[in-house]
Amino acid sequence: MKTVLYFFQFIFILFLLFIFRILGYKKSSKVSSKIVRLVGKKIRKDKIIKKNLAIINKKIDKKIINTNKVVDDVFANYGRILSDYVFLKDFKNGSLKKYVNIKGNNYLEEIKNQNKKVVFVSGHFNNFELMAMFLDDFGLDLCAIYRPLNNIFLNMVMERLRIKYICKNQIKKGKSGTREMLNHIRQNHSVALMIDQRVTEGIRCNFFDEPALTTTIPAQIVKKYDFEIVPVHIERYDEYKFNLNIEKPLKFNKNASIEEITIELNKILEKMILKNPSQWILTHNRWK
Repeated sequence: MKTVLYFFQFIFILFLLFIFRILGYKKSSKVSSKIVRLVGKKIRKDKIIKKNLAIINKKIDKKIINTNKVVDDVFANYGRILSDYVFLKDFKNGSLKKYVNIKGNNYLEEIKNQNKKVVFVSGHFNNFELMAMFLDDFGLDLCAIYRPLNNIFLNMVMERLRIKYICKNQIKKGKSGTREMLNHIRQNHSVALMIDQRVTEGIRCNFFDEPALTTTIPAQIVKKYDFEIVPVHIERYDEYKFNLNIEKPLKFNKNASIEEITIELNKILEKMILKNPSQWILTHNRWK
């Protein structure tokens, strides 16, 4: 039954994407944001968003977040991301490349010129696919770790798109993926991965002052291979444009424990989220 449902979801999304391509980038972004904002609460309950926002609000010790507005903005943002996928080719090679502004180019130049191998860490902010795309486009030897979509039909399409336009070295999350990632590391490739989602294998450490299962992969790479960590964050502004923020590479003390490194990375992620909570994947049940 679930497979049938996934198939009809797949057909419906393909139809939408076809319409978006006809409308063009800006118009489709606006239309898609309105559609998903209207139906978002019915498709996926907003209780998780509000629960997550309550935890974030406790951290800053005062309610500065308009919860209802953020809920609307989250779904509107999802709509814009959906329409963006039609134009990945244009972001990679064409007319939309100008809409992505890279801040911290000097750090990428340093990594490339000194042949540094690093772990790029981030979260699911806005159109996060563009982060790996532009890092790869910069000429870095890179492998990116991803979690397959639940919808097997959409996932087949997404895997092709990611290999063609995002980063050719795509590694599926899991045990086999870990082995593949280690092979890339031995070939002196840098690694890009998201650290903001709940994992089954990790450690519980504070995230916005609440215990959350957190991946230790970046910390393990740092400890074993002496890689530096580079925080990366993308944000949408003026509806159609993006800032890709590359932060200064972090060199951890060799005596720092895996837990200490992981806690520090969670703190960095918190700062990214607080810049604009509605651009984070607030529908994910992070503190389950």
